[in-house]
Amino acid sequence: MSSATQHESAAPAGLVIAGGRSLRFGAEKACALLGGKPLLTWAVERLQSACSVVAVNARPGTDAEKLAQTSGLTVLHDAPGDAAGPLAGVRAGLRWAAQIGVRALAVSPCDAPLLPEDLYVRLVAAAGAAPAMAETAEGPQPLCALWPVSALAALEAALAGGAHPAIWRTLDGIGARRVRFADAAAFANVNTRAELERLAQRFARR
Repeated sequence: MSSATQHESAAPAGLVIAGGRSLRFGAEKACALLGGKPLLTWAVERLQSACSVVAVNARPGTDAEKLAQTSGLTVLHDAPGDAAGPLAGVRAGLRWAAQIGVRALAVSPCDAPLLPEDLYVRLVAAAGAAPAMAETAEGPQPLCALWPVSALAALEAALAGGAHPAIWRTLDGIGARRVRFADAAAFANVNTRAELERLAQRFARR
């Protein structure tokens, strides 16, 4: 992890969650290519359009960690003893955001390359000082969210004792505002190589 640096911008920091084990994919999907670019890079670049700085949550020794480091990005690891799951990554991200002096953290999955280009701009505009998360006709999209750093204490309490509650319930519990997006298919994530191929076909038609 790089040393803390103060970021004076009012823009949030960004975090890509790339700590999953990708068991159904059979390899690290964060490093799988779409249009010649790793899925992780798609997520990073989208966050960079709305964030002052971007980090990656990844497991030690993984290709995702190496890719992030090669790209000059801060890598954040889950705390020892945390339950497996993305909320542990969000907690690491909020701790980092507090260290570098920003007020909020925009979170993205690593495996949803077709997310709306204005996703994080809209979340930031809707949130104010509150949390916000995307939703579609298919329901909440809690890995596409904006977390204020002030939510860190509530998240610490939610994860106490090795718990890992549902992300959307945690966001609802701290008063997250829901921001509606019309294109539910844009939030499709990649779990298998067949799903990546389908997304590649849709990407080619865009």
